Amino acid sequence: MTDALFQPITLGAIEAKNRILMAPLTRGRATPPGFVPNEMMATYYRQRASAGLIISEATGISVEGLGWPAAPGIWSDEQVEGWKLVTDAVHAEGGKIVLQLWHMGRIVHPDFLDGEKGVSASATTAPDHAHTPTGRQPHQEARALELSEIPRVVGDYRHAAENAKKAGFDGVQLHGANGYLIDQFLRETTNLRTDEYGGPPENRVRFMREVLEALIDVWGADRVSIRLSPNGDTQGADDSNPEAIFGEAAKVVEELGLGFLELRQPGPEGTFGRTDVPQQDAMIRKIYTGPLVLNSDYTGEAGAADVASGRCDAVSYGRPFISNPDLPERIKTGADLAPNVDVPKSWYLPGPAGYIDYPTLAEEQPA
Repeated sequence: MTDALFQPITLGAIEAKNRILMAPLTRGRATPPGFVPNEMMATYYRQRASAGLIISEATGISVEGLGWPAAPGIWSDEQVEGWKLVTDAVHAEGGKIVLQLWHMGRIVHPDFLDGEKGVSASATTAPDHAHTPTGRQPHQEARALELSEIPRVVGDYRHAAENAKKAGFDGVQLHGANGYLIDQFLRETTNLRTDEYGGPPENRVRFMREVLEALIDVWGADRVSIRLSPNGDTQGADDSNPEAIFGEAAKVVEELGLGFLELRQPGPEGTFGRTDVPQQDAMIRKIYTGPLVLNSDYTGEAGAADVASGRCDAVSYGRPFISNPDLPERIKTGADLAPNVDVPKSWYLPGPAGYIDYPTLAEEQPA
């Protein structure tokens, strides 16, 4: 039984009609060269508005912070106008949507920055390859942000949050997971600093706190959330004592009174997740008393069980929403889920194929 997923929930100031959230999913359909959202993206999100809350795909806060081909941004007026198409479409269907704010840090390849280095907590290099407009390229060493630059980056987050409000979103989520800039400050393998932003956990959460405070200044705490990934290695970001650093991060989230906290947990099929590290949600739940959302490789039954048991308050579903725009209806009725076709090829290719051409259950049945 999946009834637990179909109870309404209050996520800060947001009233969600069910506890099936749509997780952030990078899809690479923004219009180049300005990383601008478009009508096709509006259709995509409109189709999935039956989620209790949509967390948008990760969205670049600045040119410096965005290093994924055709991912959207939120720093320009043109991008704001493009996102209005999306928020209007979701709201017209009775849905709610928040914008996930993204700075990729050292994951941004110099190809996106006219040859300049990306920035990070410290001068380190991510493993593996970057996705660039000219194909896969080995990651390059980033440069450490100077102390004098950190207020500028915090200001970029603030500006992005202001633009998200102009675009009509219901709130914002800070992307603090998966080895991107916030995570690079949190974890010891990527944060080698010896100033007030490095060293002990209470220093390494400082940048995260300052960014969250800026977002709260714009939106109020009850419309701000954060995503964390308190598991093992994610794109080369790791920590020998995850309980200490993520416990400290949870204290910040609790102190600031955020609307909700989303955790990406290890999962057997996860893009970044691992199964050989302990899950930290139980520890975090003892510290953070607000709504807790768990993510990664959930079925409807498993999600309902974790909500019913009190392990979490809601579940965010990612890849199942790609090929099942009406995922809540399918979970509720016990219908089979449509498989993702041409995965992962269709995740990031331009055009409507594998993006807005998946039928709903109602559309399948007559066929």
